[in-house]
Amino acid sequence: MTYFKAPWGWTLILVSVFASVAVLAVPVVGLAALSHQHPAAALLMVAAPLVVLLGCALYTIRGYSLDHNLLLVHRLFWATSLSLAGLQSASYEPRAMRWSLRTFGNGGFFSFSGFFRNRRLGAYRAFVTDLKRTVVLRFSTRTIVVSPAAPEQFVLDVVAALAL
Repeated sequence: MTYFKAPWGWTLILVSVFASVAVLAVPVVGLAALSHQHPAAALLMVAAPLVVLLGCALYTIRGYSLDHNLLLVHRLFWATSLSLAGLQSASYEPRAMRWSLRTFGNGGFFSFSGFFRNRRLGAYRAFVTDLKRTVVLRFSTRTIVVSPAAPEQFVLDVVAALAL
């Protein structure tokens, strides 16, 4: 099994920091403004943002493993398993997610993950932490985008893993 780290690019760092500050500011404002007048509303303004913060943090992408015909996307406490059967091509395409629209998922709060679409790739699923290190895995029925620390080596290892 070959493991690749998932480094954070500047875009992910900035979005995560700003989103965290914004989400953490809501409970502070809620407690200050509503704690005496509306305790239930204050509790909701504290709990809801913290649930969002923790929920997004759980889906942080830590790295990727290749194990024969499986790609494992490592999260904080589990790994998402994706079959590489039927892979048609693997290529390092920096900025592959450029001009993408998120159709469902996370647009930068600890990861760029979920379902996206752009003109070049069509509909695809992303497990990305660095928008400049993107590797595109094309199948006949789906496309997956990842961002390993060593994208060129990752592509070589994907091709080698499928040859076994």
